[in-house]
Amino acid sequence: MIWTTPAELKAQVQKLWDRGIILSSLIGGESVFPRRLTLKGPSSRELSDSFAKVCDWIARLSDEAKQYRIVWRSVNHTIIGLNKIPDKIWIDTLDDALGLIGKRQEARQFADMVKLTSDGQPALLPWLEKRPLRALELAEEWPRILSIVAWRLKHPRPTIYLRQIDLPGVHSKFIEGYRGVLGELFDLVLPPEEIDATTTGAGGFCRRYGFRDKPLRVRFRILDPALALFSTESDQDITVTQVTFARLELPVTKVFITENEINFLAFPDVPDAMVIFGAGYGFENLASVEWLRNRVIHYWGDIDTHGFAILNQLRGIFPHAASLLMDRETLMEHQALWGVEPSPETGALIRLTADESALYDQLRRDELGSHIRLEQERIGFEWVVGALGRV
Repeated sequence: MIWTTPAELKAQVQKLWDRGIILSSLIGGESVFPRRLTLKGPSSRELSDSFAKVCDWIARLSDEAKQYRIVWRSVNHTIIGLNKIPDKIWIDTLDDALGLIGKRQEARQFADMVKLTSDGQPALLPWLEKRPLRALELAEEWPRILSIVAWRLKHPRPTIYLRQIDLPGVHSKFIEGYRGVLGELFDLVLPPEEIDATTTGAGGFCRRYGFRDKPLRVRFRILDPALALFSTESDQDITVTQVTFARLELPVTKVFITENEINFLAFPDVPDAMVIFGAGYGFENLASVEWLRNRVIHYWGDIDTHGFAILNQLRGIFPHAASLLMDRETLMEHQALWGVEPSPETGALIRLTADESALYDQLRRDELGSHIRLEQERIGFEWVVGALGRV
């Protein structure tokens, strides 16, 4: 027998809460209550066959009927005579609904947020209506979030670091922690000309909304002693901002990019060459360096699916980049040093050469073994030197 229980009635109202419908109605949306709930009761046959259970069901519904209203109907049964059973269940008011699911305090909290927002930043009310549960999670921080929005509106194109915003209780880590929601709010209130639509996501927050961003950096080594930038005997391990690197126009003909720091540090001398310490996916720090476009570029990554995916991404910026030590011969020569790639890439990579694509397909299809990878630092140094002599 499947008859609606008090717990199931409560679950129906809880679902309205979980979907944000109840809170959204506090901002002027469509009224939710009074509302009729779904009720399934006993059939005529069940009334006679299970009369004791029906009485118990009615008693439980009645005992819990503090926040809902039962509409009764009379049933004149041939066996058990005249009886009243629940026919409909209604939630008459918002307060009744909140009491039933124990959300009165949360609703008051949200109403306070609506009032605060209406008084200070009414343009943000649509966000509260659209994302009420997320807003409720931010209740304690909401006054500070509103103060940041107000500050940004008063300071068009601020061109300062987040650390320089001077507001009580607000610091750069606070803003960084709430970049996602602040971005959604800024998008609502700022004029289009103050939003850099070319940048998105947490990483592009500063540039999108006119703040100064931590400068991108490039770390490199000059591999030809004759081209050393400094007259010191120490290793030429140099880190500069991306802007500075783009202006260097270094007098090299070959550029190597490697993902492993030890390989970067141990990279042997090569005439007319330099090596750049890569950063895995993303080559934003190199994308605008125009002089790299007329240099020979060799990328050295792990021989695994992600290594080829990074190479594929690099070629989106520098189509002429060649791979180094990412071939089948190197892989098979170091079979004893193979490891396991935790989460292989499986998508199509359109910028690989025929040989690279063939090896990538073998790796992603596990044709050589399960999730095979050869990390670049496992390749023998003499093998590296030999390969460099051929490029």
